[in-house]
Amino acid sequence: MDFAEARQFMVDGQLRPNRVEDLRIVTALRDLPRERFVPAGMASRAYADADVPLPGGRAMLKPLVLARLVQLSGLRRGERALVLGAGTGFGAALLAAIGGTVTAVESDPALLAIARVALAATVPAGAVTVVQAAPEAGHPEGAPYDVIMIEGGVLAVPDAVREQLVEGGRLVAIGLAGGPPGRALLLHRAGGAFTTTIGFDAHAPLLPGFAPAPAFAF
Repeated sequence: MDFAEARQFMVDGQLRPNRVEDLRIVTALRDLPRERFVPAGMASRAYADADVPLPGGRAMLKPLVLARLVQLSGLRRGERALVLGAGTGFGAALLAAIGGTVTAVESDPALLAIARVALAATVPAGAVTVVQAAPEAGHPEGAPYDVIMIEGGVLAVPDAVREQLVEGGRLVAIGLAGGPPGRALLLHRAGGAFTTTIGFDAHAPLLPGFAPAPAFAF
């Protein structure tokens, strides 16, 4: 399979017709070898317009949803980003490719093993820091962050996570609380308060740890 050709076809057939307008994202997705971030034997599915199944019932977001989620975050070059539920690391690689300094948090050892190998081969040293921890706790040791991306579906976001945003920071995730279809949500911190807006319809499997609890809210 010609992966460079598959990447170009993905850009032309999935991204450009569907409101992915940030040229940094388009360029990064054309250049990043997404096939390195999928489990063994699944490289042919890396550029399909569908989620890629991962171990443990997880999924790698399809290119269009990930691209639009990153675009919704409004990441600017030099900003600090936290990726929760980072899976095999492709979302973290994309944020790094467009100029972010990224911390990627994942709890599943099998996914982390793929992420570490793929990131080492595709992003500059130091661009992404991989942390094995519970994503629902965020990564307070490195807070605050300009952007937090939860790479999957959530029913709620823990207060402890959103409090890790800097003033003016943004959090993006696929919200599932309203029932199908899910919706990409943008949470913005300003003046000590949080506001949430809907970006676009999207779906992603529910991430473990992001179910409702009394102290959780979006």
